[in-house]
Amino acid sequence: MNKIRSLPISVRLFGLALLLRLLPVLFAIHLPIGLDDMFQYDMLGRSLAAGNGFRWYGQEDIDLVRQFIDLEFVVDEYDPRGVLTSFRAPGYPAFLAVIYSLSGLEWRLLAARLAQVALGAALAPLSYWLALRLFPGNQRAARFAGYALAVYPLLVLFPLALATENLFIPLVAAGLLATLAAVERDRRRDYLLAGALFGLATLTRSVIFGFVGLAVIWLWFYAPRRAAAAWFLLAVLVFVVPWSVRNSLLHDKFTFVENSLGYNLHMGYHPEGSGTFQFGISMELVPYLDDGLRNDLGVQAGLGFIRQDPERALQLAVNKLGYFFGLERRALTYFYSNNFFGHIPALPLLGLFLLFTLPFPLLASLAAVGLAFARLAKERLLLYLLMGGYLLPHLLLLAEERFHMALLPAIAALAGYAWTQRGELRAAARANPWQLGLAALLVALLWLNWGGELWRDWDKLVILFGPGGNTAGFSY
Repeated sequence: MNKIRSLPISVRLFGLALLLRLLPVLFAIHLPIGLDDMFQYDMLGRSLAAGNGFRWYGQEDIDLVRQFIDLEFVVDEYDPRGVLTSFRAPGYPAFLAVIYSLSGLEWRLLAARLAQVALGAALAPLSYWLALRLFPGNQRAARFAGYALAVYPLLVLFPLALATENLFIPLVAAGLLATLAAVERDRRRDYLLAGALFGLATLTRSVIFGFVGLAVIWLWFYAPRRAAAAWFLLAVLVFVVPWSVRNSLLHDKFTFVENSLGYNLHMGYHPEGSGTFQFGISMELVPYLDDGLRNDLGVQAGLGFIRQDPERALQLAVNKLGYFFGLERRALTYFYSNNFFGHIPALPLLGLFLLFTLPFPLLASLAAVGLAFARLAKERLLLYLLMGGYLLPHLLLLAEERFHMALLPAIAALAGYAWTQRGELRAAARANPWQLGLAALLVALLWLNWGGELWRDWDKLVILFGPGGNTAGFSY
C-alpha cells in the first residue's frame, strides 16, 4: 500500500481507471455487437483492414442485416465489397482497422475493447492535469476531477461499445490540455501538437470543428505570438483537408469530413420527432446507400420541416438542450428491456438505475455552481468556448444525452473547484448575491429538466421496473 501511495497521482489515477474498465471487458469477453452504429463502425474497420477502402454494407453484411430487418437497399451500382461511403467520419473506423490488422478478425472485438480500456483510463490523469491548468495550484480540485472520471460508471462500461466516444473524448480532453500548455510554453511544436489533436478529433466527430474556429480566435488574442493561431489551424487542416478532398471527389461537390447533415436535419426536425434519436424515424433514410442522395433528401426534408413550422423549430432547440443534458439511462433501459441480462428484481434494478443516473446530476450541479463563481481567466474562457462551441451544433441538429460525455472532463474540473472551495464560495455568495442567484438558477434548470424527463417517461419506467421489464423491448 505504501508503494502505491508513493506513486505519482497521475499513475494512481490511471491504474485505478484501468482496473475498473478492464473488469467488465474480461467478464464480457464474448459479448457481441449490440447496436447498429457499432455494426457500421465494425464494417468500416473490417473494410479498411482488408484493404478495400472506406466501404460499408458488403454483400455478407447486407445478408446479415436482412436476417433482422426487412429492408431493401437503394443503390445504383453495387460492388460486393461494399459501397464507398462518407456518411461516417473516418477517425474511429481507422482506429479499429489498426487494431483489427494487429489482432486478426476472430478476436477483433476483444482487442478493440482492450485498446479502449487504455484510452478510457487515460481520461482520469488527463482530467487531473486539465483541472490543474484551469485552476492552477488547486490540487484538491484536480484530484476530485481525476477520481470522478476514473470511477464514473458509464465511462467504466463504455469500452464495451464500439462507439466514437472511446476515441473522441480523450482526443478533446488532450487537445484542450495541449492548447493551454502551448500558450504557457509558447513553442511552435506545442501549437502544432494541439492542432493535430483537434484535427484527429474532427476526423472522429466533425461537430468539434466549430470550436476549432473559436480556439484560433482565442489563440490570436492570448498566445504570446499571433503566429500561434496559424500554426494551430495549419495542423488541424493537415488532417481535415485530405479527407474532405476525398469526399468531395466522391460526390463531385464540396463535402466535409462526413455528410450526415441531411440525416441529422431529417431526424432533428421530423414532424413526429422530438429533437433526439428515435428508432422509427431513423430508418427512413437508411435504405439509401448513396450518401449523396441520402444527404440531399435529408436536407430537403429537414429544411421543409423547418419552413412548415418555424416556431416548432425553436421549441425543438429547447428540447434538444434538455436532451443534451439528459440523464444517462438510455443504455441501461435498452439493454435491460431487451433481455440482455435476464430478470433483475426491482430493488437491485433501482440500485443499478441510480448508479448510472445520479453521477451526472451530481457533477453537473456542482459544475453549475463552479461556473457561476469561478472568476473569468483566459484558461477558463477557452473552456467555456469549448462548451459553447460544442453544444451549439447539437441544438441546431440533433441531441442525445451521450453527447454531453465529451464535456465530462471540463464538468469534473468545474465540479472539483466548487466542491473544494465551498467554504470560500459561501463567503463569495454573501459578498456577491448575483453569483448565488446565477448558481441557483442553473441548478434549478438542470433539476427541472431531469424531473421533467422522468415525468415524461414515467409510464415506461413503471413497465421497466415491473415483472416483465426485461422483455419490454424498448427501442434505443
